[in-house]
Amino acid sequence: MGALHAHEFITLDGIIDEPGWSADFDFDEGMNETLERLAETCTAVIFGRRSYEMFAPAWSERTGEDDLFAPFLNKTPKYVVSSTLTEAEATWQPTILLGGYDPEAIRRLKEEQQGDVFTGASGTLVRAMLADGLVDQLHLFLYPVTLGTGARLFPEGSVPQSMEVISSRTNASGVINLNLRVRPQG
Repeated sequence: MGALHAHEFITLDGIIDEPGWSADFDFDEGMNETLERLAETCTAVIFGRRSYEMFAPAWSERTGEDDLFAPFLNKTPKYVVSSTLTEAEATWQPTILLGGYDPEAIRRLKEEQQGDVFTGASGTLVRAMLADGLVDQLHLFLYPVTLGTGARLFPEGSVPQSMEVISSRTNASGVINLNLRVRPQG
């Protein structure tokens, strides 16, 4: 059974929406190392439809020379949670459509994996999986900036969560890698 690792770019005020604001910070070697270590244990990637549609054209043409994370994203099976994406639109291979959000389907996916499952971006999906107790570890790139408005990882009314800090490191860019173990609810 694999663990589900959710990775997000996040501001100090908890915003994860459209991280164009992250471009003001260098994506440094420490951040690359964090993603490489995470990819080493993962044998599947899970996306929501919007993130899949943003990632596919941006990453499908990249090579390891362009970005060290590209081979992982391009070769690893990608599972997409969507009730609207069609097989014809799922051109970034290998891609498997899971249908609409179903916590049991994601539990089965975790159970079937020989390794872990990675998800990045996909805020709506990550919030749902956190609420349903499916996320095992939360990996954050915490940017020293506030935006005031935007979609938050934990919006008002979210299910309360308790987490344990596994590790943290401040990178040369000022971005903090924060690795958290999500404690089971209840």
